[in-house]
Amino acid sequence: MFWTAILLTISNVFMTFAWYGHLKHTRSALWAAVLASWGIAFFEYCFQVPANRIGYKAGMSGAQLKILQEAITILVFIVFAATYLKEKVQWNHVAAFALVMAAVIVVNLPTGKGRKTDEGPAATAGPSTEVQK
Repeated sequence: MFWTAILLTISNVFMTFAWYGHLKHTRSALWAAVLASWGIAFFEYCFQVPANRIGYKAGMSGAQLKILQEAITILVFIVFAATYLKEKVQWNHVAAFALVMAAVIVVNLPTGKGRKTDEGPAATAGPSTEVQK
């Protein structure tokens, strides 16, 4: 999960600049902002795709990967907004971040069931012996 988080963080820095960096350059033509953002987003994908692949192969579910990515996105954005856009961090920004962090904890709580994949042991374990009620 360490490398997944590192790669997702790098990915989110690129994503944040692609999505919001143009806000400091509102005199530029919109088409130029779109092209620049698209070019930056390419590098986001160069880190996002491997991050998700590594995390998934390590046993993280799609939901766990998504919630981790959202938590990282908010953290990166708060830093970006405060440093690049020079926006003041408000109490509701911090509260929203805390709620997303709570989601990270909840999605990682044990469920007693493993993620079923065609590569892992859950896929080859055979039928369940549990009695349905």
